[in-house]
Amino acid sequence: MTNTFPITESCVPSPVPKPAIICLEHILKVYGSDETEVQALNDVNLIVEQGEYCSIMGPSGSGKSTAMNIIGCLDRPTSGHYYFDNVDVSQMDDGSLAYIRNKKLGFVFQQFHLLPQLTTLENVMLPLVYSGIEPNERRDRATEALKQVGLEKRLYNKPNQLSGGQQQRVAIARAIVNRPILLLADEPTGALDSRTTQEVLDIFSKLNASGISIVMVTHEPDVARQTQRIVWFRDGQVVHSNLAPSDLTHILHLTG
Repeated sequence: MTNTFPITESCVPSPVPKPAIICLEHILKVYGSDETEVQALNDVNLIVEQGEYCSIMGPSGSGKSTAMNIIGCLDRPTSGHYYFDNVDVSQMDDGSLAYIRNKKLGFVFQQFHLLPQLTTLENVMLPLVYSGIEPNERRDRATEALKQVGLEKRLYNKPNQLSGGQQQRVAIARAIVNRPILLLADEPTGALDSRTTQEVLDIFSKLNASGISIVMVTHEPDVARQTQRIVWFRDGQVVHSNLAPSDLTHILHLTG
């Protein structure tokens, strides 16, 4: 017997609301047309409140990566509305979306995407260059971001002089140097061993405690259990939007 409960949410405030940083309303995403048409998302509704730390899980092809691309303003829905920080960004032009990504969003990926010819400090300063920040302030803010991830003694090392965990911490520092209100992490621990995975998750917890909202895609149950809420995707839909970490074992049993 299948035990799933499709969720329909709206942006109507709850009785004791917190401001929503993410609100997806009836999101449809279609790729291709006619015989090649693929419906990646089908009527997705989801709210993430400011200050939340939640994870997104689901089998391969469930739509979780497509949803993250829309949440990160890297793609647009075919139909529906996406309200980010109370603004409908669903049909914004490329320039407006780029501005939001630069000013309000931080991204951390499984691969670190560091430039090998640059030092740790220079890699972290890059987003500030694109933001037009003055050189002295760039240096100060990048140094502070690296202190937040425990790499203040590695400012002048290049990526090949760092471990995988250290490189991911540099990537996190780069993601937060523009002081985003939302951090998006796509399989951020996928290339790390268990010890460095925990180091990275500890940093995420501290960043969340400082006020940054975090949404993370992961396939690792032990990683998802360290977030406050788990969202489960299947077949392009949200089938569970409010799983507690303690519920995950039951869901994995049902879907396994």
